[in-house]
Amino acid sequence: MVGGGPGAFIGGVHRTAAAVDGGYELVSGSFSSDPAKSRQAGEELGLKGERVYSDFREMALAEAAREDGIEAVVIVTPNHLHYEVAKVFLEAGIHVICDKPLTTSVEDADELVRLTTERGLVFVVTYNYTGYPMIKEARERVSAGELGAIRKVVVEYSQGWLSTLLEAEGHKQAEWRGDPERAGPSSALGDIGTHAFNL
Repeated sequence: MVGGGPGAFIGGVHRTAAAVDGGYELVSGSFSSDPAKSRQAGEELGLKGERVYSDFREMALAEAAREDGIEAVVIVTPNHLHYEVAKVFLEAGIHVICDKPLTTSVEDADELVRLTTERGLVFVVTYNYTGYPMIKEARERVSAGELGAIRKVVVEYSQGWLSTLLEAEGHKQAEWRGDPERAGPSSALGDIGTHAFNL
């Protein structure tokens, strides 16, 4: 896992989903750009010290060289880092599971598609709501024609947590989610609206 360290939100969601699914085991990570925080997260998660890295580049190279290296990396960093992290792991020959949105630009997304195809790897973008039972039920009903012709879909994603300047209080997620340079030029649309588009 890259990202998802102390103060992060979505890393815990991915770790829980992996544990429930049983398909993956967390064995390695670079959990923060701060090496001390990355080590702290690794210790809290019960990982071996030599599998906790201070930098994602170091992690990609070291894990690719290990006989028991990771099969796939989960990227749960702020949006603006997805491209760089994914590219490094693809170049190291490691499959990628990346939290949404894929990247903050079409050009970067195209480059990742090219790399994935050239290297014969798997690249998955996660949208956590697709696994919700209510969403699965809705999809089945639409597919079965039970709801008739769908002419319009209205989606609301009400959140009030960014209505105050939480970044002034050091709230980790507010610091980057409200910054178009890090959340992406579409800001909330790309970060949160992507869920609606996916559904």
